Amino acid sequence: MTGDPHSGGANINDDGGIAGGPISSVNPVVAARGLLVGIALLMAGNGLQRSLLGVRSETEGFGVVAIGVVMACYFGGFFLGGLYVQRLITRVGHIRVFAALASLVSGAALVYVLFISPVSWALMMFVTGVCIAGLVVVAESWLNDMADNTTRGRTLAMYMVATMGGMTAGQFLLETADTDGFKLFVLASLLVSASLVPVTLSASSNPPLGVPEPLSTRELTRNVPTGVISAFWIGTSAGVLMGLGAVYAVTEIPTSRISLFLAAPLLGSIIMQWPIGRLSDRIGRRPVMWWVAAAASAIGVVLALVDPKSWLVIVLMFGLGGMTFSLYSLTIAYTADWLPQSQLTAASASLVRINGVGAVVGPLIVAPAMAYTSTQAYYWALVATHGLIAAYISWRALFRKPVPKELQRVFVVYPARASAVASNLIGRRRRVYDPPQQS
Repeated sequence: MTGDPHSGGANINDDGGIAGGPISSVNPVVAARGLLVGIALLMAGNGLQRSLLGVRSETEGFGVVAIGVVMACYFGGFFLGGLYVQRLITRVGHIRVFAALASLVSGAALVYVLFISPVSWALMMFVTGVCIAGLVVVAESWLNDMADNTTRGRTLAMYMVATMGGMTAGQFLLETADTDGFKLFVLASLLVSASLVPVTLSASSNPPLGVPEPLSTRELTRNVPTGVISAFWIGTSAGVLMGLGAVYAVTEIPTSRISLFLAAPLLGSIIMQWPIGRLSDRIGRRPVMWWVAAAASAIGVVLALVDPKSWLVIVLMFGLGGMTFSLYSLTIAYTADWLPQSQLTAASASLVRINGVGAVVGPLIVAPAMAYTSTQAYYWALVATHGLIAAYISWRALFRKPVPKELQRVFVVYPARASAVASNLIGRRRRVYDPPQQS
């Protein structure tokens, strides 16, 4: 439908937006605020749902191996969704895709309580992963269109806080009702549905979606092997840390502290990424990555040895989450240091895929280990994954010099489970514009 251009009316596009009214004509701060509120609500519902499933799976007697498969299905769905949802967006538009996918996630939260079995839950977790990936792409493309070169870094920082803050809030909502009932599933559904309101009303037109130029994994591995290896093992660590955390907690942690146990790593990620990133700007990316990976591995050793009922566990989980998620941001920044600007989006897309593969593999391997050995395998797996990163960085240091500090890009926080679209929000500045050729 088209309005009369001479009467001051607006042209309505096929997606229900206002053609000729670019998002940039709206106050960027106001527009981003509504979108970020929607993202926070979406992630709160998603975080509550995933933690609730981990706790409820244990009480339903699914078994640790079955729970590991259920959790891996979410990451598998997220991985595939990130690959294919962009095509759907180009066909029907952002607003319709967001509304459809949010509705599916909201409905899936209710299916869990209607059909309680590992098979149905695995299927719904896969669907949820696909949908969350699509919703993230939609949100990030809008943020890209709202931001300009002076606000990109700040926008990405606000996006990270909304994402991780929403997930953190979701963990605390576990305490609002009995995990054996249906109320928490309904609450998760309501939160996801509520995210539709600020997101669909925050933009006045369809934002453009930048499709990354192809970059083969082989080429990326040849140029930045440290980035590829680190992305995989960080994905494995995050898949174990967040995918199996509720399974460990329900058997080992006092019931009153389960929410705090699950929220502590996310709180750590919000608070610790900025100081760690700034430190890497000052003394170099690679040494900071080594120290962070080594510290995370050491924290895992302590966690495996201390009494699970000790309050020290909560403090240590805070530090472990801060280290793990900071490593992902450092990996994105490290990779960007070695590549020209034109390859950043494609490189980020490859790292997201590699990270996603690791997130699928982690629960599938560690869940059986927890079932057939001890629940402490949860911590020992994190010791191993972070230790492998530190060991590989040490080995690479023998063959390649690090990027000089004056050649590094400025560090920005990169949210966990962000898509490659978020890479467009990374600041365009580099201290010197001629990138090195190999890592």
